[in-house]
Parts: sequence; structure tokens; C-alpha cells
Amino acid sequence: MLIKKYLSIFLVVGCVLNVFSQGNFELQNGKSDKIHFKLINNLIVIPVTINGASLSFLLDTGVSRPIVFNFFNLKEKLSIHKIELIHIQGLGNDKPIEVLRSSNNIIIIGEAINLNQDLFAIIDASINFAPSLGIPIHGIIGYDLFKDFVVEINYNQKFIKLYNPRLYTPKYSKSWRESSLKFYNKKPIIETKVTVNNKEIPVNLLIDTGGSDALWLFEDSSQSLPIPKHNFDDFLGKGLSGAIFGKRAVLASFRLKDFQLYKVNVAFPDASSIKKTKIHALRNGSLMGDVLHRFNWVFDYQSQQVAFKKNKYFKAPFKYNKSGIVMQYAGVRLVKKQIRISNGISDDPSGLSGSQPSNTINFSYNYTFEIVPELIISDLRPDSPAYIAGLKIGDVVLSINNQDLSSLTLQKSIEQFYGKDGKLIRMTIDRGGILFKYQFRLRDLLHKKSTN
Repeated sequence: MLIKKYLSIFLVVGCVLNVFSQGNFELQNGKSDKIHFKLINNLIVIPVTINGASLSFLLDTGVSRPIVFNFFNLKEKLSIHKIELIHIQGLGNDKPIEVLRSSNNIIIIGEAINLNQDLFAIIDASINFAPSLGIPIHGIIGYDLFKDFVVEINYNQKFIKLYNPRLYTPKYSKSWRESSLKFYNKKPIIETKVTVNNKEIPVNLLIDTGGSDALWLFEDSSQSLPIPKHNFDDFLGKGLSGAIFGKRAVLASFRLKDFQLYKVNVAFPDASSIKKTKIHALRNGSLMGDVLHRFNWVFDYQSQQVAFKKNKYFKAPFKYNKSGIVMQYAGVRLVKKQIRISNGISDDPSGLSGSQPSNTINFSYNYTFEIVPELIISDLRPDSPAYIAGLKIGDVVLSINNQDLSSLTLQKSIEQFYGKDGKLIRMTIDRGGILFKYQFRLRDLLHKKSTN
């Protein structure tokens, strides 16, 4: 999981959004454009302008239409029109959600512009992934951008580059590999291989830049894809239709052409979390951010081809959250801070400090109040080290190992849960206005025994 992989967030809609007439993206300078992105929790966050409003979107190959979150807070800014109320079903156990389908929107991404873009605005304000990522996320976009350009994703230097497909000529060095793509509901699927129970098995995986895990496999998609015996139950993330649970394990290896990764984290989502979505029979799972960010990519949807090469992240070990804690932002809190103020230098008339008069500095203290983000425990794995120690869902986290979380990002805070087996974690929490201190040691549930 994780940039580094510190959270498990799954943002794929997992549904078919109806298609109706719309325009295409065009590059204003005609040839190419480079757009820098933020890499948060293995997820790509790009700047997007919709009808003049500057927003932040996830670049998600797992969605077929742009989706806007928290619509009512953005309603005045977005000025969307020509709307129609519909329902869509996403991953998770909850019911279908209400969305507003809108057309004739102007979307600008770098030098790329679409003057007639369709989008879907989610009405329910609780469906909002910003608290789990720690930065504002206003929506997700995927297929509509990829279909009109050759798209390079450079995880090394954190940029995407959009090429006019009519003017693009691929020039790949020997370090690159190429593969064909298949498409289902406008989502790219690639053939890879995984090793389960000492047997290498070909699997078709959705390329999903909108998921931060490494791999997801569907147990019942193939009789040859059993869940490894050494596994544990865990919270896998959040889909549009609710929480997703499943089992975590480790695969001996994963292979993409002749590039091979070892001891790869894998999750098997519960059947109940995906049964309401239409999963194609030929798809065995998803290839996600914790593997994807180890390569640089060039996607050519029009030619149904993808190219990739290893980057500096390729050999980084796969990690996961060993604490059992999932944290997210939950508003803000007021923090009282002490400020020491010098009142100047004064002589010591007593001479007690020596034969010569000495100088002393007098201090007084003032207090200031700051508004800082509030981090809470939003999910807690049963029987995990944190659960056994006594931590609870809803606890406000104040510090981890003596680090005040008000001065750290969410990812930096959670990074400490991805340490080595046996690492001591000390936490200070606020529960109902009372401070509590807890400590526990991280426990590795995946690597103590050999896995196949």
C-alpha cells in the first residue's frame, strides 16, 4: 500500500455511466503539454479547471466519466447546468448513490481544453476522499483524457505529458517494454502473471491509477487463484458505495513482461463488496498504484498499446500498515500554544552568582491559539496491536512517538505504522476531552512465515 504506501484508498466507481454526445479534448499549442502532479499515497493529483473553477482531481484510469465530489459546496463555483438525476452503483456494500449528470461543461487541464465535457456530480457530501488523503480532492477523471491523447506518466519526475496522437511517433529505448491493451467499459486491461502456490498464473488486470494498493485479485474469477493460506482480514479502502473489506496476503512474485517483482502485497476483496458491480468475466483483478508507481508509462488508447520501463522505485520493498489503525481528517480543533518572551537583561544586585555583578534574562509567557486539522481513528482492525492496546474508533490522535501531528501531513503521520516488526509505537489521544497514552508494538502478519 502507499507513494510510499501509507493508506488504502480505492476510488474506482465500478459501474457503467451512460454515454451521450460530448466534445473532445484538444491541445491549444497543437503538439504536447507537460503537467506536474502531486503523488499522494501512490495516487496522481492534477490541477483541473471546470467552468473557470480551479480544482484538484485524481487521474484515475478506472473511471469512464469525470466525477465531482461534494457538489453542493462547489455548486456556485462550478456553475454546472443541463443536469439530470440518476443513480450509480460503486464498489462497497451500500446502496446505489444519487448523482447529477451534466453536459456542456468546459474543462481545462494544462493546455488541453474540452468545450463540451460531460460530468457526474455526487450529491452526498459524505462521499469525499479528501479526509483520507489529507489534501482537497474535488473529483476524478480518466478515460476522457486518455482517449484523446497519448499520455505519458512519469512517476520519477512527477509529471504527465499529453501528446497529440496525430503528431506522436514513439521512440523507445531498450529499457522499455510494450504490451497490448484490452478495454471493457472504457477501462484498460493488461495481461500479467502472478505466482500462487508455486505456480505462475496468467491474469488479466484492470490498470487502475485510482487505487493505492499494489494488487487486487478476485478469488472466484479463476479456480487457479486461491487466497494464500497465510492471510488476515483487513479494511481495504473506500469505494463510492461504501467500505470495502477483504483479506491481505503476499504473493511470491508478480511479472509484467520480463520485469519481475517479489513478495508483492495483494488483497482479495470480499465478494459482497463487488457483487453489485459488473465485473467482466475475463478480468481477474486490478493493477494499482503501489505497483504502477514503480514504472514510467506511456498509454496509447487509440492504438490499444502501453509502454513501460522500470524507475527508481522499482526495488523498493512492499510495505503495509502493521498497526491496524486507519486515520483521517475530521475537521479542525483549537490548540493552545505557549510562547516564551524575553523581557530584556537586568543586573543581579545580590552578587550571589560571583564576586562581580551578573546579568540575568527574565522571561514571561504568552499564549496563542491555533486552528489545526484534527486527525481521528476512522477504522480499527480487530485483534490488531492498536485494538489490543485499547485504542478506539473516534479517538482524536494528538501525537505519535512524541511527534505533534498538528505539524505533520497525514501521510507522514501514518508512515510510522509501516515500520519494522516489533517497532514500539507510543500514542497520545483525546477521548471525550480526556487525554490517554497508549503504546504497542507493530506486528507483521505477512512475512514471519514463508509465503508461496
